[in-house]
Amino acid sequence: MSLKFFNTRTRETEPFEPIEPGKVGLYTCGPTVYHFAHIGNLRTYLFEDLLRRALSMAGYKVKHVMNITDVGHLTSDADEGEDKMEAGAAREGRDVWEIAGFYAKAFQEDLKALRVMPPTLWCKATDHIPEQVELVRTLWDKGFAYAAEDGVYYDVSRFPRYGDFARKDLQGQEAGARVALPGGKRNREDFALWKFSPRDKRRLMEWDSPWGRGFPGWHLECSAMSLKYLGDHFDIHCGGVDHIPVHHTNEIAQTEAATGRSPWVNVWMHGEFLVVDKGKMSKSSGEFLTLSAVVEKGYSPLDYRYLCLGAHYRAPLAFRFESLDQARAGRRNLMEKLKGLDQVRALPVAEAKKLPSWTRFWECVEDDLNAPRALAQVWELAKDRDMDPAQKAGLLKLMDHCLGLDLLLPEPEKEQAPLSPAEQDLLDGRAAAKAARDFARADALRRELESRGILLKDTPQGTQWSRKR
Repeated sequence: MSLKFFNTRTRETEPFEPIEPGKVGLYTCGPTVYHFAHIGNLRTYLFEDLLRRALSMAGYKVKHVMNITDVGHLTSDADEGEDKMEAGAAREGRDVWEIAGFYAKAFQEDLKALRVMPPTLWCKATDHIPEQVELVRTLWDKGFAYAAEDGVYYDVSRFPRYGDFARKDLQGQEAGARVALPGGKRNREDFALWKFSPRDKRRLMEWDSPWGRGFPGWHLECSAMSLKYLGDHFDIHCGGVDHIPVHHTNEIAQTEAATGRSPWVNVWMHGEFLVVDKGKMSKSSGEFLTLSAVVEKGYSPLDYRYLCLGAHYRAPLAFRFESLDQARAGRRNLMEKLKGLDQVRALPVAEAKKLPSWTRFWECVEDDLNAPRALAQVWELAKDRDMDPAQKAGLLKLMDHCLGLDLLLPEPEKEQAPLSPAEQDLLDGRAAAKAARDFARADALRRELESRGILLKDTPQGTQWSRKR
């Protein structure tokens, strides 16, 4: 098996070669837990889950580390604005530690609902303050850090390769900058390693350091924790494409400057945006779609997983509910074709992997995780009426283990939410209108119920209702 991945670092698709035979170190940037994850965020974790599953199925032992950002992520990439965690606490009038715990648990529940495998290790930024302070100390001692008015900053001019990863033209940018830099910053691209607490108030999260009381910069945590758990040279680092120009660029600069080792990470992989209307989905506006909101509209979390598998992880995916309707119908139709195979004694894994159908499927997966083509192979197999059921069951269990769609499991029956008092009044009003033979009003009330997602069916036993799925 020869996995090939597109490497953001080289901008080429390359055969994957682990640093240590049979083992893979994988780091994926986790959530900032100040709010619910939106479905655009979750698309990235679905791509990373496909990667994790593919690596495991290729025979690698994967050590997967994911961070929980619970401090230091400011509302501006320019190291300005409020800490997102403190903003979340102020928004909800709750303790910042309570906010962090609540939204971290909600995120983990979303991953579970989407059948995303949990990482080998979760690590929180606030549990690793000493490691982050020590990393700043190393950069300070090596001359890469300096003190400004509001914190300790990384001096990008000391790292000539700073613009390479994101293909930034730093000289051109600096030539176009005519505004004086505030607060003692030396270069426009310099970023915060440690931010000082305000002198006139106490922060909800702050710690002592050799430079003053404050809190770590957002980029610092991923470097410190990956160094601790994966070492100064590991295989794969993942995130969304929005991490390329700032977060991951800064991670590389501070880590390679501290360790003197390049490359720090061999393969960088990034998932594209989920696009809604004219822009990517973002929490900054306060308007975003969560997985629970999708479920409340009658969809399964696995309908969304199916939708995401229908597009390559490096291609933008336009989100519309019409597309989600099609994904739901496609997943249900596929499961209907596979009904009963869960009762068949499946061909053993070793034998199933020798079959041509598996070879065709795996060629799609190993080609930079081409999920749409892999899913097409599942459909081709499902439509094959001549294949031995034991072979088909064995192949589909293997394929589904890679795609994570639970195709051979029965769809759980969902209890319908009861009618609200207002909905019950409309239903009772329609019954009264029908009894009075006021059919125009009865039809109007039916339409009103339908607009609320309540479908009616008149039967000899009376009117039955159901919620629109």
